[in-house]
Amino acid sequence: MTPITDLNDLRLFAEVVDHGSFTSAARALGLQTSKLSRRVRALEEELGVRLLNRTSRSLSLTETGRRFHQHCVALVAESKAAKDIVDQTRSQPQGTIRISCAVGLLSSGITAIITGYLRDNPQVQVLVDATNRRVDVVEEGLDFAIRVRVPPLENTDLAVRQLGLSVQILVASPDLAAQYPPPGSIESLEAWPTLAMANSGERFAWNLVDASGHVTSWPHRPRLATDDLASLRTAALQGIGIAMVPRELVDADLRSGRLIHLLPELASTPGLVHAIFPSRRGMVPAVRHLLDALVAGFEELNQKS
Repeated sequence: MTPITDLNDLRLFAEVVDHGSFTSAARALGLQTSKLSRRVRALEEELGVRLLNRTSRSLSLTETGRRFHQHCVALVAESKAAKDIVDQTRSQPQGTIRISCAVGLLSSGITAIITGYLRDNPQVQVLVDATNRRVDVVEEGLDFAIRVRVPPLENTDLAVRQLGLSVQILVASPDLAAQYPPPGSIESLEAWPTLAMANSGERFAWNLVDASGHVTSWPHRPRLATDDLASLRTAALQGIGIAMVPRELVDADLRSGRLIHLLPELASTPGLVHAIFPSRRGMVPAVRHLLDALVAGFEELNQKS
């Protein structure tokens, strides 16, 4: 059977029955009585049955109209319940947030920010796809994706919000540093073992910038290459080699003395940590507040570094 063309007509029919007359229902709905009457009559014509018995003084349901009215009332109630769910979602953080995040960023402080947000918002669920692959936030139904890129960013039709900056620095364990003279330049690291992020070409180089903006590209042959920043940190802590890692990833290690910051006058070009999402319009509080928490969290991380 073909569905009813306009489901709103079912609500109008239910209002007429519940108010006992077209006049009372029209007054409650803010409609003209004649218009309301035409809508209900059009519904009867579409259904091919009479729902109401009309006289100049009274209004009553046919048997079919009585049974039909029961379903209309249920439909109106379900419609209200559905709207209530949306209104609640818009009024306070709740529901499921689906995000994608680069693996290294998660271990560089984002996991701690997300878990803190979840602690403060018990009605929110966050589903994280930890991946370095390129994602389509629209096609994959994501609320947003978090990535880090060196500016300028690619042009996109999507909305972008800056979360913070990420700078990579050279670190080594005290035990490893004790085996070599204190380095005075990048060239003095020639004899040191190194670690690196993996790449398809298997050619490894650290691109470092000094205070004057001069860029040095220093090729090296790492003992370990991996696309997992957490593994690089572990290897550095165990004295396997020097690693160039995000400063926020090793901030606690530097403060405790588990790692040493080598050549502090050199660092990578700052990467822009940003969230990419379909649109700012219609963003529910749960998503908006999580983005706010990420911005605040990165600001705190940068202040500590």
